[in-house]
Amino acid sequence: MAGRILRIAVAVGLTAVVLYLSNPSQIIAAAARADLRWLAASVALVLVDRSLMAMRWIDLLVALAPESRPPLGAVLRVFFTSSFVSNFVPSVASDLYRAYALSRHDVHLAESTASVLMDRALGVLSVVLVVAVVLPFADGLAARRELIGVVAAMFAVCAVAAAVIYSERAATLVRRTAAAIPLTVLHRVTGALTDAVRRYATHHGEMTRVLAMSILVQVMRVLQGWCLGRSLGLDVPLQTYFVFIPIIVLIMQLPITVNGLGTTQLAFKLFELQGAAPAQVFVFSVLFLALGLIGTLPGGLLYEFGDGGRPAAKDGAARGMRPT
Repeated sequence: MAGRILRIAVAVGLTAVVLYLSNPSQIIAAAARADLRWLAASVALVLVDRSLMAMRWIDLLVALAPESRPPLGAVLRVFFTSSFVSNFVPSVASDLYRAYALSRHDVHLAESTASVLMDRALGVLSVVLVVAVVLPFADGLAARRELIGVVAAMFAVCAVAAAVIYSERAATLVRRTAAAIPLTVLHRVTGALTDAVRRYATHHGEMTRVLAMSILVQVMRVLQGWCLGRSLGLDVPLQTYFVFIPIIVLIMQLPITVNGLGTTQLAFKLFELQGAAPAQVFVFSVLFLALGLIGTLPGGLLYEFGDGGRPAAKDGAARGMRPT
């Protein structure tokens, strides 16, 4: 509870500071001038990127044991419901919710968690690839050197994850590191997760397809941002969006505030470095957050009126949390 209160306080504080610095009267004027046609286009793109995100997670479930793969409808319910839950908890907690909800469909918890981890890892890799490809062509980009450092750090994280998947030596190192910590539960969890993640090493086709869809998701999000910028009259080159938006999306995932509120407004100030007016940038950040909320509305309906990702009872009880 204390952590949640702190995140809300940080969110409100950051938003209030950015709002004050952006001049509230100018913010209202910028919002009133927004072109509804471009706003509608950005909403349409949200529907595309959510569909791609669901499809890539379905592909990642190929590594599950065949007898434990749940029906497509159940997977979609879990995905969209967890997307809605992410509005109220940090992204890490929503990932845990997704893994747990899938495990209730008679899936080993280690397998469901591994699929979520792979989804996140390939998402980060797609950000690295998109930004790395565009950066050389983004002439006049502010903070370019710093951004190269950020991309290099993210690539290093992806390289470590890839090593665990494709190298038995790296996987063994992870197990031994966990074994050095005197906590039996940690040993079991680390071993089960490492084994589950290692299964993806033999699914080259699916991994390539998921990475391609992850890149398309990033492109869709950049185009959403570009449409919002056009609606507000931002005079910023398209390649700037391709560099800034993926990085901003990652910043929004940090478990600092509730649903990225505050950190999003702060991250969007990158566009001010390219000459955008503070009031326009503030409205831009709020609209981008609103797009994310719109994308989770189907999950909200499923959460309220569906089964919340619960499986049908089997022998009087759900068996999804069986030991791995």
